[in-house]
Amino acid sequence: MTERLYYTSDAEECLAQVVNCLSEADGRYAIELDRTLFHPQGGGQPADRGWIAGLAVEGVVSRGDSVAHIVSQPLPAGEVTIRIDPESRRLHARLHSAGHALAQAGELSGWQPIKGHHWPGESRIIFAPGAHGGLPEASALLEKVEAWQADNLPRQLTFADGLRKVGFGDMQSYPCG
Repeated sequence: MTERLYYTSDAEECLAQVVNCLSEADGRYAIELDRTLFHPQGGGQPADRGWIAGLAVEGVVSRGDSVAHIVSQPLPAGEVTIRIDPESRRLHARLHSAGHALAQAGELSGWQPIKGHHWPGESRIIFAPGAHGGLPEASALLEKVEAWQADNLPRQLTFADGLRKVGFGDMQSYPCG
């Protein structure tokens, strides 16, 4: 089982233990760590990029209760330094947070957010029409999101019944992660 530090930590580097190294069908290796800062691909967001013991991490995927870090060379069991690419993380986090804010703005306009996709160059939120909501103007949604951004609302994280929720300020929290 991998402890998912990215749920609660904004750290960019830490020590971890390699607990398993498996050969993949494509010739690369899946490294399982006891804990990780790397967010795997999923939840509408691409995987973090970075390094384990100086090796570039080429992919990060959830596999049950573990996280597999895909690298080009095997690593022996033991302590390693892991480091995420902070620029990439900030971009992904900003796109993801913008998705949460846009979902909130749409919901306040009578629409139900049903899916988010937060990849660079193709970010979007898919909405279902609500019972009382006409089609909101994009400029009205943007105005709400920009006002919240200007308020610099603090991030709120909650965990209940194994579910992580993220919100900003007093805004509604949404499942995330």
